Amino acid sequence: MKLDYKKTLKVGTAFAIVMVFWSAYDYVVPLLLENAFGLSNMWRGLIMGLDNFLSLFMLPLFGKLSDKTVTKFGKRTPFIVLGTLITVVLMVFVPVSANKQLKEASVLRAEIVAVAEGRQDIYLEKDGTAYDAEGLYRMLFNKGYENADYCDHDYLDRNGLDTWEDYSRIALNPYTNADGTPSVDKNGQPTYSAQYKNFVKSGLNTYASAQVNEKLTMEQPATLVIYMVILFLVLMSMATFRSPAVALMPDVTPKPLRSPANAMINLAGGVGGALAFIIYTVVLLINPTGYIMIFALVAASMLGLLAAFLLLVKETKLVAECKALCDEYGISNDEEEPKASTDGAVLSKAETAKHKKAKLVSFFLILSSIFMWFMGYNAISSNLSIYITKTLNLSAGLGGIISGVSMAISAIAFIPVGYLAVKIGRRKSIILGFALAVVAFALIFFFAANPGAAVMYLFTIFYLVAGFGLIIANVNTFPMVVELSSTDTVGKYTGLYYTATMSAQAITPFIAGIVMDKLGNKFLFLYSSLCVIIAIALMFFVRHGDSKAIPPKSKLELLGGED
Repeated sequence: MKLDYKKTLKVGTAFAIVMVFWSAYDYVVPLLLENAFGLSNMWRGLIMGLDNFLSLFMLPLFGKLSDKTVTKFGKRTPFIVLGTLITVVLMVFVPVSANKQLKEASVLRAEIVAVAEGRQDIYLEKDGTAYDAEGLYRMLFNKGYENADYCDHDYLDRNGLDTWEDYSRIALNPYTNADGTPSVDKNGQPTYSAQYKNFVKSGLNTYASAQVNEKLTMEQPATLVIYMVILFLVLMSMATFRSPAVALMPDVTPKPLRSPANAMINLAGGVGGALAFIIYTVVLLINPTGYIMIFALVAASMLGLLAAFLLLVKETKLVAECKALCDEYGISNDEEEPKASTDGAVLSKAETAKHKKAKLVSFFLILSSIFMWFMGYNAISSNLSIYITKTLNLSAGLGGIISGVSMAISAIAFIPVGYLAVKIGRRKSIILGFALAVVAFALIFFFAANPGAAVMYLFTIFYLVAGFGLIIANVNTFPMVVELSSTDTVGKYTGLYYTATMSAQAITPFIAGIVMDKLGNKFLFLYSSLCVIIAIALMFFVRHGDSKAIPPKSKLELLGGED
């Protein structure tokens, strides 16, 4: 018995629909919240987590509803079709609702930059305080002792720039290199010097965001409210079909093959993520505020993937084929209770109850471990674009390229990672993946958390290692959950899996935002590594849900295998 790769990839087009949306959402929405509304890390994290609170209730609900649905198209297909169509209609209004304020915020930011570069005489704060270039930078320098995001004095001190004279020499000469020569790009046009980008620009950007929040968002809160209502409706429509889309894989796959099958589903999801990456990277490189175009193209991609799904996947036929294959090999996709102990003795009621309790404990340990690794993973994914642009001072488009390279590595890794579980087991594979992620996150914190010439390369390498580790975990955690389900509860267990992931994603952007606001953006990856360490500890105590050997078709085949 072998996995039908072609069939599984076809089934994966449902997950690709989900991922093209979420990949764009996780990268683009934080930028939109930052650029249009100037929200702090904490408040932006709270908004990024609100959709996950909604999912806590809706994903298990619609997973269970799809278990009980009977149509000529199958259990999951109606949810996938209707959910996608409603989402596509609504999602374009997300950037449209913020477009007016985005334009006003761009004008305000440009005014602050003009004063900072000496192209405008003064900038007037809401309270009437007027700043020229020197006054503006002195304010940032002094406030940096209270707010590290305005001016990171620890970073300045480590680089021997601990006085106002040192800082102002760089700040007031943004287009002059340290040796006094003009800073120009390859076309000979003036560009910010490396010192200015490393030591000054991030704090100025943070100040500009604070001014956008104070002068625009706080003065026009209705714009943010309208934006949130539309976002809420979009996320509700997405929640109606995420569990059914994912539950389709175990519906059509025998249990022993679900880890490699989940790898293929994630590969299909990676195609959706790659589409989103191409869209937002190209658009942001051409137009840093082209959010309407991004959402429109993502909506079109979702419709294209839905058309492919309907053309390629006939759910009822695939479910029947899976049942026939299971019958041929004597496999049950229901969780079977042992009738005898290892020595052949019939289990007593007490022993049976003990076994059920042990499985339940493992189930909750698996969900808890999933919760903790998503706490670490989503803290980064929901803040990645901000970390790249504000902490590392790289462009949003360049950040998109780094994210895209990670997706490409994922695509290459999915198939071998899926079969790693067949060789060493799901639990050991997951712990190995977690360990790789912890090491990589720690390396980013210690060696790639400050702007510098090599930071892009160090960050990319370490980030790819972490991504590879989390691919191993991602491929195997979901099969461990549905391993403990039955044919009639796959949707329910899928919903519970997403309860664990979404509850983590509901709170971790807010907590990570507090960490970044209080300790500095560079502590994001340290926070994430601590979360994944806890996930490792929980997974060590799991005893059920691991992959099982594929049974032989007959006793003769079993004898042949023993030879």
